[in-house]
Amino acid sequence: MQVTRSTAHIVSLVPVSGGCINQGCCIEVDDGPPLFLKWNPQATPGMFEAEADGLGALRRGVVSAGAELAVPAVIDHGETAEGSWLLLEYLPDHGPGAETFALLGRSLALLHGAADPESFGWRRDNWIGSLPQANTPVPDWTAFWRDRRILPQLDLARDRGHCSQGVFDRLVASIPAMSPSPCLLHGDLWSGNTYATANGVPAIIDPAVYRGDGEVDLAMTELFGGFGRAFYDAYDEIRPIDPGYVAFRRDLYQLYYLLVHVNLFGGAYEAPARGAAERVVAAVA
Repeated sequence: MQVTRSTAHIVSLVPVSGGCINQGCCIEVDDGPPLFLKWNPQATPGMFEAEADGLGALRRGVVSAGAELAVPAVIDHGETAEGSWLLLEYLPDHGPGAETFALLGRSLALLHGAADPESFGWRRDNWIGSLPQANTPVPDWTAFWRDRRILPQLDLARDRGHCSQGVFDRLVASIPAMSPSPCLLHGDLWSGNTYATANGVPAIIDPAVYRGDGEVDLAMTELFGGFGRAFYDAYDEIRPIDPGYVAFRRDLYQLYYLLVHVNLFGGAYEAPARGAAERVVAAVA
């Protein structure tokens, strides 16, 4: 996709809903396909630069893995006195279907099956929603998940008066050794961050990428639902789901996202977070 910004003229701007952090619109131009602009007048400096980096990594990873996923191309990004912005290829949402979910499951399994020799983490920190996500590489996955994921969100939640129960401390102390192969993750794969494009190929957007256990993406898809049985069956055909995932890792990985939701949206998510922690502690006892 090529866009000549010096000669393109805007024909129309159409607001696009769906995000709870940023604002977005579709831009119709007179000399090419439509574009998608997202902006935030209060974005932390570097947020959209990190997202652009993640989208580029996903596009390369999808090609390398032979997966069929549409990832919007980055046109440009920047920061002004009025806020930060990110200009992307526009991929219209045509709604999900069973075939799209099956293709998404197969493609995600291929992406996760492409083992990466690097350490767990990423070359830069980024954001999960509007919260910072630390990605300093660590060779040990258990340490990464404890120190880069659970503890930062737990500490923040406690600073805000949540999650004071001792079960969270017991969980931190009892996380068992885990040794998955690092792979590229989307990092925030809930149903609002994927949809079907015009040709039925699933699109994935708004990533929070890093290298980690592919089961993390799988756990996020199950946290709030909306993916359909065809997705999981197709994933399992290519990358069989390990029993340990259901036994305790699903709850352990979902706990991170539940703590994120506590910190973004308040105490309504504290009870689900506590429940996940209790199940993990009981499972590994």
